[in-house]
Amino acid sequence: MRLILLTALTMTAFAANSVLNRMAVGPGHIGAVDFAAIRLVAGAAMLGVLVLARRAAGRGVPSRIAPLRRLLGAASLLVYLFGFSLAYLSLDAGGGALILFGMVQISMLAGALVIAEPVPRQRWAGAALAFGGLVWLFAPWAGSGAALSAPHVFLMAAAGVGWGVYSLSARGAADPLGATAGNFLVAAPVGLVVLVAGAGSTADTAGVTLAVLSGAVTSGLGYALWYAILPALGAARAAVAQLSAPVIAAFGGLILIGEPVTPRLLVAGAVVLGGVALASLPRRR
Repeated sequence: MRLILLTALTMTAFAANSVLNRMAVGPGHIGAVDFAAIRLVAGAAMLGVLVLARRAAGRGVPSRIAPLRRLLGAASLLVYLFGFSLAYLSLDAGGGALILFGMVQISMLAGALVIAEPVPRQRWAGAALAFGGLVWLFAPWAGSGAALSAPHVFLMAAAGVGWGVYSLSARGAADPLGATAGNFLVAAPVGLVVLVAGAGSTADTAGVTLAVLSGAVTSGLGYALWYAILPALGAARAAVAQLSAPVIAAFGGLILIGEPVTPRLLVAGAVVLGGVALASLPRRR
């Protein structure tokens, strides 16, 4: 039960990133690149504070990550952050999250097969049910979707692959929090260069506040929690669990951005969460 609750909290944080990004970038409160850069720097600062506080308390173990693995983690993080933010120039919160986590699922299930992690039929069934609910919810031919911008869809798909690779690169780390903080700190100079280069941007207070909130809280704290529970979830179950985030993002968009509520959204949300539950339940012997 504790693992389920922590996973739900983490998925809510991930979904909040979509809503916060759309709220900031969509109306023009801040540029997409500046939002991603501030989010990166704020996340690095929060994770750095967490690592220092833990070290002061005498807890944790040193994080030893191979240089190439660290570089892969930082590079995939940058692909995710900037692709994610640029995609929300056009996509709505729920639709963007669908593309993102659909690609994350594909990447992580592929990773589970590559590393020979067992994927029970129950989890395949749960993944199929959840993904089917998402497709039905957002498919244009079902009457609820609008034509999507191909470049922005590609950017979000790239962000999903980046997030999937980033998630898998941190699996097995002796110190997930330290590894995550290290990746953010390695990538942070890129964000600082972007901010200095765009010092004349027209970001307003609301845009900067939303970017800092996304970076420090729903990214920094959210990712720290995610990597703490990822070893217990496994690659396949983690991929399925993330399918709940688009539904949460869609409801957040309904409440905060004003997208219309439809009965089909409620039914599709129940189908997706049912699939997630099916995939997350322990197997019967």
